[in-house]
Amino acid sequence: MTTPVSVRAEGRVTIVTIERPERRNAVDLATARALYDAFKRFDADPDADVAVLTGAGAAFCAGADLKALAAGEPGRFLKDGDFGPMGPTRLTLTKPAIAAIEGPAVAGGLELALWCDLRIAGRSATFGVFNRRFGVPLIDLGTIRLPRIVGHGRAMELILTGRPVDAEEGRRIGLVNEVTEDGAALARAVALARSLSAFPQNAMRNDRLSAIAQWDLDAEAAVAYEAERGLATLASGEAAEGPARFAGGEGRHGAFGGG
Repeated sequence: MTTPVSVRAEGRVTIVTIERPERRNAVDLATARALYDAFKRFDADPDADVAVLTGAGAAFCAGADLKALAAGEPGRFLKDGDFGPMGPTRLTLTKPAIAAIEGPAVAGGLELALWCDLRIAGRSATFGVFNRRFGVPLIDLGTIRLPRIVGHGRAMELILTGRPVDAEEGRRIGLVNEVTEDGAALARAVALARSLSAFPQNAMRNDRLSAIAQWDLDAEAAVAYEAERGLATLASGEAAEGPARFAGGEGRHGAFGGG
């Protein structure tokens, strides 16, 4: 039987692909579980630094598989735990994930894209709360992440109207980080993932976790958590190595190794 999700490693980059092109990569229960398991393994893998999530064929993900739900597939909405209806959407990874998007990333597929830290989209990609027309709610943290990423007013427009957003508009409103030519999103996402992997990992991961956590903390707790993460980086010894490299001439005059 064909697996609904494939995982492959390219060096320290893990590529996770939804393999249901005949359903525009819509997610049924088996696919949700496979996505969840794939990202749990990635997060625990000491040889993996950055993940890329993509979809096979001409779609990133068209959302939940409504045909499977209509056929009586058991519901997968849980109030507790970190397994979301679309799979990994309630996980907080300790490492970055990048979405490589071609075609539609709509409904639950939009929520999967929002779960990722960065979104790279082909020029013909489409985003939207398309589930609006079917009375299906956003239950993979879309109502939380979308306002945080694009702002409350814009998010309310998209949530209420369900209208499509193309890649260029997505870039303008902050939903998309970078637009590529069609067919090039995965290659660009992998290249960006490699550049992130080349950075000292403790500082990057701890800064990322602090930026995620601060949304749910009051000001005092956010300051304390940032300090906690910063101290963890300092304790790793990584921060002592950087100044020594700078003193040796690395990174002078704005030279930078990022993506």
